[in-house]
Order: sequence, then C-alpha cells, then structure tokens
Amino acid sequence: IRIMSHMHFSCSSASEDLGCRRGDFSRKHYGSVELLISSDADGAIQRAGRFRVENGSSDETSVYTPGTWRRTDVHLENPEYHTRWFFKYFLGKVHQNYVGTDAEKNPFFLSVVLSDQNNQRVPQYRAILWRKTGTLKISLPYSPTKTLSVKSILSAMNMDRFEKGPREILNPDIQKDLLVLEEQEEIGSVNFKFGVLFAKDGQLTDDEMFSNEKGSESFDKFLTLMGDTVTLQGWAGYRGGLDTKNDTTGIKSIYTVYQGHELMFHVSTLLPYSKENKQQVERKRHIGNDIVTIVFQEGDEASSTFKPSMIRSHFTHIFALVRYNSQNDSYRLKIFSEESVPLFGPPLPSPPVFTDHQEFRDFLLVKLINGEKATLETPTFAQKRQRTLDMLIRSLYQDLMPDLHKNMLNRRSFSDVLPESPKSARKKEEARQAEFVRIGQALKLKTIVRGDAPTSLVTTGICRKEPWESQPFCSTFPYEIVCADSWGQSLLAATDTAGVMLLDDTSALPPVQVFDKTVVVKQMHVLEPQDLLIMRADKGKDARIYVFRLSVLKRGLEAKQLIRSKCDCRENKLEKTKGCHLYSINTHHGTELRIVTAIRNKLLLITRKQPRFECLNTAAPGADTPVEEFQYIREICLCDPPAVMALVDGPTGENDNMICVAYKHQFDLINESTGDAYRLHHVEASRVNFVAAIDVYEDGEAGLLLCYNYICYYKKVCPFNGSTPMIHSNTSDFHFSWNQMPNAIVCAFPYILAFTTDSIEIRLVVNGNLVYTAVVPGLELAASRSDIYFVSSAPVSSTSNCSSKDTSSQNSPQTPTGYEMPAFPSPLGDGEPVCKHIFKIPLSNLVGRSIERPLKSPLVNKVLTAPAPSMVISTPLISATHSLSMSRMEIKEIASRTRKELLGERIQYIVIFSALLLVQYLMSYLFLRIPSESGELEVDLQRQLSSGSDAEAEKAVLQEESPSLALKLGLTMSFQEDVLDLK
Repeated sequence: IRIMSHMHFSCSSASEDLGCRRGDFSRKHYGSVELLISSDADGAIQRAGRFRVENGSSDETSVYTPGTWRRTDVHLENPEYHTRWFFKYFLGKVHQNYVGTDAEKNPFFLSVVLSDQNNQRVPQYRAILWRKTGTLKISLPYSPTKTLSVKSILSAMNMDRFEKGPREILNPDIQKDLLVLEEQEEIGSVNFKFGVLFAKDGQLTDDEMFSNEKGSESFDKFLTLMGDTVTLQGWAGYRGGLDTKNDTTGIKSIYTVYQGHELMFHVSTLLPYSKENKQQVERKRHIGNDIVTIVFQEGDEASSTFKPSMIRSHFTHIFALVRYNSQNDSYRLKIFSEESVPLFGPPLPSPPVFTDHQEFRDFLLVKLINGEKATLETPTFAQKRQRTLDMLIRSLYQDLMPDLHKNMLNRRSFSDVLPESPKSARKKEEARQAEFVRIGQALKLKTIVRGDAPTSLVTTGICRKEPWESQPFCSTFPYEIVCADSWGQSLLAATDTAGVMLLDDTSALPPVQVFDKTVVVKQMHVLEPQDLLIMRADKGKDARIYVFRLSVLKRGLEAKQLIRSKCDCRENKLEKTKGCHLYSINTHHGTELRIVTAIRNKLLLITRKQPRFECLNTAAPGADTPVEEFQYIREICLCDPPAVMALVDGPTGENDNMICVAYKHQFDLINESTGDAYRLHHVEASRVNFVAAIDVYEDGEAGLLLCYNYICYYKKVCPFNGSTPMIHSNTSDFHFSWNQMPNAIVCAFPYILAFTTDSIEIRLVVNGNLVYTAVVPGLELAASRSDIYFVSSAPVSSTSNCSSKDTSSQNSPQTPTGYEMPAFPSPLGDGEPVCKHIFKIPLSNLVGRSIERPLKSPLVNKVLTAPAPSMVISTPLISATHSLSMSRMEIKEIASRTRKELLGERIQYIVIFSALLLVQYLMSYLFLRIPSESGELEVDLQRQLSSGSDAEAEKAVLQEESPSLALKLGLTMSFQEDVLDLK
C-alpha cells in the first residue's frame, strides 16, 4: 500500500466545533405563548385565552432560509405500534402476569414476556408495570446463564418495597382485563376525529362560522386533499361519533386512513344545518367536542385574523388555521395550542407555506395526530385517565381476591421468569399454556376485526428515507473497539488487542495501524480544527493523558508507515495526569480548550494556550509535540471519584465556567474558579447506573441532560452570580424514560439517541417522545463527536430489515401465531468466530443541514495491487438508502457487474449457458413469491417478466415501494436477457 498525495490542513472556525455539529436546540421553533383576545364587530371584548402560537421561525438571524426545513422531521410521535406493548408482544404469546400491592397498599400488576425482537435473534425480556399513576415499560437483556427474577425486574423499575409480594396469575382471562388497561392508558392512539370549520373573510364569531351553509371552491379542494367523501349510511369503518344508520349527522363526510390510523373529519358544511337555530347546536355538538379543529379561513393575510378565543369550547385545545393562496397555489399554516398542551412536532417551516400539496397534507395530518396525543397529557385529560386507570386496577384486584385460596394465584412468590415450562407436570403446564395462548389470540383477532389494533407503518406501503438510516462502513472488523473518533472521513479506532487503527470509508482499503498494541487506549478525542489528538492510555497508576499533533501523525503515515509504540509516546504525555481514570473536554472549544481530568477523587483542570496555525505542516522538529502548549490551572478535591463528567461553558467565560460531576446518588455542579460544589440533582433509586451528562445550549443558555438508569432529565443551569449558584426548578425542566437502559447517549438535535445492548432508541429532545426504535444485535457505540459510528454483530447483508416497524410477519398483530416457544441462539454463537460490522449514520442527516468537513480523510489516493472484486452488494442497516433512488439503468448496471463477477471470463459458453438457465429457473420459481420489507407484499415474478410493457410500469411502482425487491427483479430480468443473447 502506498499513500500518494499530501493532505492539506486549514484553520477552522469555532462554528465547526461539536456544539454546532449537534444542530440547533431551540424551543422557539415551536412557537411562543401569547394572550389572545377576541372582540365583536363593535370592538367589545368577548373572550381571552393563553395559547402557544406557531407561525414558523421568526428569528431573523436564523441561518435557515425559507423552505429549508427538512421534511424528514415529520414523524408520528409515540407511534402506537411502539407503545402498545401488551397487544404487540404479550397477547397471544406465552407470558407471565403477577399481582401485588406496593408499600402504600396500592395494587399493581406486572406482565413479563421473553421475546425475540422482530426475529432478529435478539432475545430480551419485556416488562409492563401497571399502577394507578400509569404504566412503565422497560426491556431487559436476556442471559442464558443468569435467570431473571420478578424481584430484580421490579427493582429495575425502582420498586423495592411491597406490602404484599407479587404472585403469578394463572387464569388466562387476565389477558382481557390487561388489554382493557392498555386501551385505557393509550386511549386515542389508533383512530382520530378532527373538526373542520369553514370561515368566510371578515367573520369574527363562531355563530357566523358555524352558520355557513356551504363552502367555497378552494374549501372543497382542501377537503378533497384531506380525504375521501364517504356516505355515512351503512358505513362500516371508523365513524368518529357520526350516525351511520339514520342520517341524523349528515349524509356524507370526509374520511381517510393515514399510516394505519383511521381519521374521520367533522366538516361544518356537511353536518346538519338549521335556519331557525342561529347557534347551529348540532354542528357545535360535534366540532366543539373535538380536541383538534381545522379552521379554513378565506381571504388574504391583510384580512381579519382568526383567534381561538372566537370559538366557545372548553374541549378544543388545538386549532390549525389554514389559508389558501390561489395566486401561487399554496397553503399557509398556523397552529394555536392551549397553553397547557406540551410541545409537539413537527415544527413549522419558515415561512409556513407549502406549495407541494401532498407534502402539506402529510405535514398537517402528522401535526394534528401528534397534537391530539399531546393534549391527552394535559392535566385536564391526564387526571381523568389516571382516575379511571386507578379504578380499573382496584376493581380488577378486588375481583382476584377470592381466588387467593383457590389455586388461581400461584404462591411462588418471586418465581423465576423461565423461557420454557417447568419440568414437573410438563404436560399439564403445556396444556395450560396452550389454552392461555388460544384465548390471547382470540382476543387479538377480535381487536383487529373491531379496528382498534395498532398497525405498522410498513403495512401501509410507506417507504421513505429516514434521517437515522445507517450506511455500511466496514463489513468485517476482527477486533473489539474500545473507543474511537472520526478523523475526516475515516475512523480512528482503539482496539483491545491490536492497538490503534485508522479505518477508511472505502471498504477496499485495509485498516492502517497508527499505534501498536503496547498503547492501550481507553478514551480519545480527535480535534481537527485544533490539529490535536487527545487520548487516555493504560490503566491504574500508569494511566496518563497523551496529546499529539494530527499533522505529525499524518506525516508519519505518509513517509514510512510509522507505527508508534509506547516508548515513542513518552514526549507526548502530560505528567501530572498520572493515575487518571476519566477526562472530559469542553464542547465549544473555539476560543479555549479546557480539559478536566479525574484522578481518583481529585479533579485537575488543564487549558491549552492559544495554538499557532500559521504553518502546521512545516512545524519545527521541536514542535512535534504540543505538550508545552498545555498549562495546569488548579486542582479540585471531591468526596468521591466521579463516574461521569461534563464541562459547561458560562455565558461570559469569566469565572462562570462549571463542571458537572456524577457520583454516589447525585449530580453536582462545581465552579471552576472557586471549586465550590452545589447539588444539581439527587437520584431517588437504590442502584444508580450513570450514563452521561451532556451539556446543551438552548438559545445560548446552558442546560444539562442528566442520564442515569432509564431516566433522562433536562436541567436548566443558570450561571453563577459571584459565589452563589442560581440552581432552581424551572418550567423548562423535563424528564422522560427510555424503554431499555442505555449504554450511551448521543444528541443530534432535534433527536436524542440511546444506544442499548441491542437497539437504538430515537426520541425528540424537546419532549422526549419516541419516534423510532431500531433493532441492532450486539450493538456498541464507537464514536459520535461527528458522524455516528456503531458496531454490530449482524452482517451487512442481513440487517437491512433491523427495524422495529413490524418487519416480521410472525410478530405482526394482523397474523396471530400459534403456540411455540422462540429458539434463541447461544451467547457465543455456537462456536462461530466473532466478526464485527461497523456502520455510520451521517450527522448531517440527523440535524437537517450539511456539516462542514475541515479535513479530508487521512487515507487518500491509496493504490492497491490487484484488488479482489467484491461479491457482496452492501445493504444499509436500517432501510436501504442508496437503493431508494435507483434508476432502471443503475439496477441493470449492478446486475451486469454482479453477473460478470459470478461467471468469470474463462468459463466456456456452454457452461455460461447452463449456469444462466439454472439461475433463471431459481429466480423464477425459488423466489416465485418474494416478501417485501413488511412481510406481506407478495409479487409474482414470473408474471412480471412476461407481461411486456405492463411489467415495466409495475416494476417502477415496485421500485418506489420495495427497493430490495426492485433490485432482485432487475437481476432476474438481466439474467433472462443474457439467456436470450446466448441463444
């Protein structure tokens, strides 16, 4: 291998630091609360109310230009196919249910199942705790050598004290009661009803708006965009409270299905109209009782503006004001939310004008669905739901009390949760489990027929590129990665047994060793704008912080492939850091780089003098090490060694910088100048697993995301005022829970990602709502300061469907399965060699704008001798990215290239002819019915190949709906053409 060219370095501004790479964290994009007052035609005040008004970003200094908001931000939040756990993972499957009372004598129920995540051979426990305050759902890893007990599950849910220990419920009818509890907890998550009110220009009262007997041409066009016109009499779908027998609520209505949700619109002009009744009570009875109402207002922007206080309703919390501009055929959107409604997405673009009508429809429907879900979390609705849930739990507990002495409740307190039935009385137990599963499947089927089942996005035929889609980076890597960081387009990875290696994003280039195995790196940071590599190496008393110039390392690679050993690094270590077990650097290091090192219970603060960038590549030999540029500021003593640290930048940088440390059961905030410590947050849990403390800056003000156990807590941090910290509860503080305990947290606004042992859980930072969960077997986060790199035990070619969007038909609620226990793999893979696969998620996709790369990859223009052709078509981990936009010519080109690699150049024509016939036979009959990503779409390839021009049209549709299927179809068609050519 030879490195041919020289890399050019350039000075980078502070805008290229990590703070900007994370994206923009601001709740201003979700509007501001205003006092809205409505008046009549005479100017008299009628009503007033406080509403959050969303009208697009009004920040004139924002870097966003009109129309640049990425539409990938449009997601259903807390989708029911992720939240309806009992229906999806428990009902119709073998699981265990327990009942007990907590220390306050309140009854609770616990459901536990051992399941396989979407057939990805990732076994895990799922547990649901039903209490009067709500439900708590967590996932726990499965270990074949360690049996999980009910006590340990409840302890993970922060429940250690009981008035009566939990006992197992063997009655199969308990499934029906628990399904009712889940439906009550997740009410409004499947089907929705929205009001649509037509308002003419100049109308100021709700009586005037409800009295509009007919709409307009633009209003009818809007209704056609929203859904289909259906006849109510005899309507068998979701009716949204409308009469489908006697036409008392109108003859027709607007209905649609969006991403598995049935939506019914209560249109004011389609509801019964009465000339005698000026208030139009029949219309108000439906639209006034809708949580969300669309107001379609005619007129231009200069006309009178709608205000929510014009509508007399104590139930409607969200108004979506829609205006149509006939001049440029566009829609303008404005959202009013009652002050108590939590923030919900997606944020409006700036300006909130949509010229693409289909894009506007998707945005509006998602906004309305998310808004109604958010409204159900307001105190008005949450308290009612909590009272109902408490009543149902107590009633169910009272019904089970007589069975305490009738063997309906198992007295095996804290019994083990086993993946299979006990050996004793096996036949009796298997018969009970079979009956248990049969009843559960009957309930599931009844729920599906009733139309209340959570559905999957994939079953609706939606196929779009998501911002978190990963790209294969390295298909096979034989070492365990301890830590890593990105260097240009490459990855600098520290391994457990092979030292530090540089991996290029081109799979044809092998890893280049930078440090040998004598340098055992535990932590590293690559700071390209600073031309600096920081790393913590060795352990125990020998551990130290090392600093290197990236330009010097690059010259060593270019010149003679120099591999540094521990002896070569003696001039690069910071001596006073001996024995350190942890370090952290500041996020915004554009002006001054600060490092805090933890040496047992002592903190050592280090800063770097202003570096000189005039001539990095021609530095003098004596300047090869940057050690002399660092200076030791002070030492700070703590009461215990910290487990997690984060540096927080003050607004001025003058004696107001802070250090957040986590130890014992608390997070403390320490003044860098004085060393004074103040309590930031106390953890109320018997066991604490600190994950991370991430500094975030909302509109320039510092805040911290404190992550521990299953909790992520956002705390606003006010700057120090002299020696007194201003730490207090703030209305902007919030917290949320992960479904599985994370090992690492990554912020890429508007998202926050949790990396667990086998999944990536993606939520929104502003409200903690779940948007996606990706199943990734053997997951480990490698680097996240720029692009996100993670390692998986799953090969590239078999993880394209590692998504929790119900890619498995076996776990699909539409196809209940029979009674069978899942077969899980052994922890060591039955003797198979361990092989790691590295994937990359571009950070620019997550934050919604391009991220500048200050440097190119250190591995550039390498020349390989006789590279071997690759025979594997790389496939992304989570949905295909490049294949979504494949043209027919690209598909045929891939097929042609693959065909040549498979057949070779020296095979005789008769062998080629026979092989092609065999491949044609296999593609036509063995793959006669190929399931798509959803597991339900089946296509007859033989018909596709023989139907002439119609096949081409259908193939174009297939390419949009199923890229992988289109690729297979292209391969088959190409092989068939070769057979014809040879004939």
